[in-house]
Amino acid sequence: MTRFARPQDVTLHYDHHRGDPARRAIVFANSLGTDLRIWDAVRHQLPPEIPTLAMDKRGHGLSEQGPITIATLATDLAALMDHLHLSDALICGVSVGGMIAQSLAHQRPDLVAGLMLCNTGAQIGTAEAWNMRINTVQTSGIAAMADAILERWFAPDWRAAHPVALSGWRQMLIRTPVDGYAATCAAIRDADLTASTARLRLPALCVSGAQDGATPPPLVEALAKMIPGARYTCLDGVGHLPCIETPDRLTPLLRDLYGTLP
Repeated sequence: MTRFARPQDVTLHYDHHRGDPARRAIVFANSLGTDLRIWDAVRHQLPPEIPTLAMDKRGHGLSEQGPITIATLATDLAALMDHLHLSDALICGVSVGGMIAQSLAHQRPDLVAGLMLCNTGAQIGTAEAWNMRINTVQTSGIAAMADAILERWFAPDWRAAHPVALSGWRQMLIRTPVDGYAATCAAIRDADLTASTARLRLPALCVSGAQDGATPPPLVEALAKMIPGARYTCLDGVGHLPCIETPDRLTPLLRDLYGTLP
């Protein structure tokens, strides 16, 4: 059910499938320049009794703009989970959503039973690269970068086979509010979660895409080595957003992790 809530200083747009309230929830966190719809295919493949939550982070989708750091984005998610009486959940995040998931597990371990960290790291990119992107989006708009971003998001074979879907996801990207996009870029630029993530002690699976041009496999594998006991897998022929590109391969991994949580 799609709703709006204001658990802190901004109004958040979210979609909560209630399922069986006695079951553990799966909570999803999105990447830069996307909204909660990127998880639709994964959520639809889950058993209906599993509660799920997806949300537009501040500055994206239908959520309001506000000051943005990785910690603030994690606090937003925590406040929304408290609002919906969700705890001890499996958190599944992709890209900056994976950074949000790591920060949430550090801030509020009561909310997190396990992590599925897709195409992400404890630190992503360089300050120089993020500053260049911020400058481009502020001066020329997201459309000026869209084609290059889509090449990192999706593997070449997928782009060639799905031109209509590619066009649709491009529209989602370029309609992201410029202020929210730029502020999230700055939040990623300024975040180094290495110390706090290395202190996490919980079940975790780190997933990379072999053709991911944004967070390449070595970055994700290094993240898995940082968390004691974390597992790592790489999806062949997949780019940065496996939740869109290959939900049929991602969802079984999510279900398997869910089934092993204590």
